[in-house]
Amino acid sequence: MFTGVFTMLKNKICLVTGGSRGIGAAICEELARRGADIAIIYCGSAGKAEEIRQKCLNLGVRAQAYKCDVKNFGECGETVKKIAEELGSPDILVNNAGITRDGLVMSMKEEDFNDVIGVNLGGAFNMIRHCSRGFIRKKSGKIINISSVAGIDGNRGQANYAASKAGIIGLTKSVAKELGSRGICCNAIAPGLIETDMTGGMTENEEVLAHIPLARPGKPEEVAMLAAFLAESDYITGEVIRIDGGMTL
Repeated sequence: MFTGVFTMLKNKICLVTGGSRGIGAAICEELARRGADIAIIYCGSAGKAEEIRQKCLNLGVRAQAYKCDVKNFGECGETVKKIAEELGSPDILVNNAGITRDGLVMSMKEEDFNDVIGVNLGGAFNMIRHCSRGFIRKKSGKIINISSVAGIDGNRGQANYAASKAGIIGLTKSVAKELGSRGICCNAIAPGLIETDMTGGMTENEEVLAHIPLARPGKPEEVAMLAAFLAESDYITGEVIRIDGGMTL
């Protein structure tokens, strides 16, 4: 994997939700490596967010961490405003924040369904809503939404998660159509099994791996490189790109 420094995103301001760990942290680092200044949005550990901030700073870019509950519309607005004041108006938005509350639909609690939809789908809408005016003023912008193969094919025990990620796909395509004439691109990435805290022991489950032609889980850094590609691309919009090792072939 390339470990040097790109500069295609130099002076671009990138906001990454769920940026303190897993795929989000890898995206922060990859975009910083390509010259972007990074706004790390987190909801949990301030310590982990600070670790990622320091890694970005070490790559020679500006970076700040902001605590924000993405399912809270007003809080998202205040956070975007603060980022604009401290770093500049965002040029790139990566909606990565996500949670799981797995369970069979026949026994799933209402709050578990609503919480997952609120964070995974509502959070993406909130951030798009608050960043879009800035994108329109600039007549440019990149929106990259992290969906999932579960949002395409569904998954047993994940009705809430799959619904939220399917919603991300519909949101992505609609935003691409609405904002394309303003020079704004909106795309989605649909990861399969990726080595993160969220997937836990599944990455070592031989039964699961048997369904992946490449016979291994993906790495957060591989998803991050795809996100960086979309951040640098000016003529791709409305797409949903799977990165799953062939799992859904």
